[in-house]
Amino acid sequence: MSVALIPFTLFAASQVGTPGPANMALLATGARFGFRAALPFVVGVVLGKQLIIWPIGFGLMELASAAPWLFTALKYASAAYILWLAWKVAHLRLDGERRSENVPGFVAGLIVHPLNPKAWAMIINGFTAFVARGTPTLEATATIAAVLLACQIVLHPIWTLGGDAIARTVAGTRGEPYLMWTLAALTAASVLFVLFGGGT
Repeated sequence: MSVALIPFTLFAASQVGTPGPANMALLATGARFGFRAALPFVVGVVLGKQLIIWPIGFGLMELASAAPWLFTALKYASAAYILWLAWKVAHLRLDGERRSENVPGFVAGLIVHPLNPKAWAMIINGFTAFVARGTPTLEATATIAAVLLACQIVLHPIWTLGGDAIARTVAGTRGEPYLMWTLAALTAASVLFVLFGGGT
């Protein structure tokens, strides 16, 4: 397989499932407005990542052929950013505050990932770390897009549905730091596996 499918799926699940700008927005929206009201926002967030996967995929695969050294540099740069993000996640604390603004809709969700540096780093790391050099651009991009879409369809609604419960039961408790450190460790482990465990 030209794309390391199982390792990338594990990486994608850990990235999509861990706290970041998008998931914090989903959690907060679910906590404030409930899942039904937040559903258009959730759909927008899920589809919004596709708006950057395809341009990045075609651009990076062309770049890999023209300048392999830059491809490798991007791999380590994006991995370093995600490790830094994992450190931030470990110290992140959930906010159970409720507010009464108008519920965000589909368009608001659609622009979340294009403005989300975690999403850009995740996608770049996916192409640079899990795609074998020489893989056809369409194959690589379609695989990355499909895996991320599947992970988002499963995990983004969970964050939204669990927003109220997480805000009420975990925020501010003794268990919250352990939860955040576990999520951060999963993120860091997936990146280290790619760098030192033989990922393509």
